Amino acid sequence: MDKDQQRRSFEGIVFDSILEMRFYRDVIRPKMASGDIITCQLQKEYVLQPMFTYNGKVVQPITYVADFYLVYKDGREEVIDTKGSPSSTAVLKRKLFWLQYPEITYRWLSYTQKTGWISYDELKKIRRQDKNRQRRQNHHEPEKNSEKNWRQPVSGNL
Repeated sequence: MDKDQQRRSFEGIVFDSILEMRFYRDVIRPKMASGDIITCQLQKEYVLQPMFTYNGKVVQPITYVADFYLVYKDGREEVIDTKGSPSSTAVLKRKLFWLQYPEITYRWLSYTQKTGWISYDELKKIRRQDKNRQRRQNHHEPEKNSEKNWRQPVSGNL
């Protein structure tokens, strides 16, 4: 096992990412030990669009592999994906998952030192607010070297 795999491993399981491993180690395992989570399945596959034929050509199914499928002691089912920054494909597959499996709660979770575990959508909102706040603060500061920022009108043909 190489160093990268060691960093992504816990209890003999090699996870796809360190973030995924941390969620399993820090959230799922304690809840399984307490009995709050009764089932945890890693890398469960879901069919988002079945295989079909179009003009005689077979179109392969669209599938999605969840980081975690959880069943709680009260019977609730939940699918969790840990996300740093989702790709456009992930965004599309999330929409298809919501359509195909409306009875299953599906969440993207992220981790920051500032917030701990947080929904990705909430983290995105916080980041946007921080960026806007920073932009407003920078906008109110006087410009440095304002003469360098001044441009003379361009004359003549370009």
